[in-house]
Amino acid sequence: MRSQKKILNATLRLIEGGGFEAVNMAAIAHEAGVSRQTVYSNFGSREEVVSKAMSDLTVEMLSGIKARLATVESACEYVVEFIVASRAEVRAHPVLTTLLLAERGDPVFSAEMMVRAKPVAHEFLSPIVERGLATEEELDGIIEIAVRLGLSVIAFDSESIHSDDDLRTFLTRWLQPAMGSTA
Repeated sequence: MRSQKKILNATLRLIEGGGFEAVNMAAIAHEAGVSRQTVYSNFGSREEVVSKAMSDLTVEMLSGIKARLATVESACEYVVEFIVASRAEVRAHPVLTTLLLAERGDPVFSAEMMVRAKPVAHEFLSPIVERGLATEEELDGIIEIAVRLGLSVIAFDSESIHSDDDLRTFLTRWLQPAMGSTA
């Protein structure tokens, strides 16, 4: 088990340093301080070790976001906090920040990104319907705007929205009127 953790941590460090293209079995073994055979014994392929490392990181990140949404009381506040929490989680994990660099050709900027992001956003935002903060009919539009806004806020930082409080104020100012009765 200790070798697996070393291998997964090494994989994340390699991704952080050079994106997915920096990851191969030899580099993982070297970074982890284990033999290539140990890497292959624990994970059958490069894809398997990268997938497991990213999956574990994603689970950690998602639990942080869910915790911040627990006490929200309006649909607008829920969407705002979802975006603020998502950005905070990405900033807390340098490997995720690395994956947002467009010049690296990493998957966040692929054509299928919205197709992958919407189910994740749906999982986080559907409680606003369950809690009576928005209707089922409004949910698809809320998901669309939250994903688009969230990704732009994460990828394109600016001084005017750099702090969580500044971002929260900005999003509330513009989302509350747009969301109307769900705000």
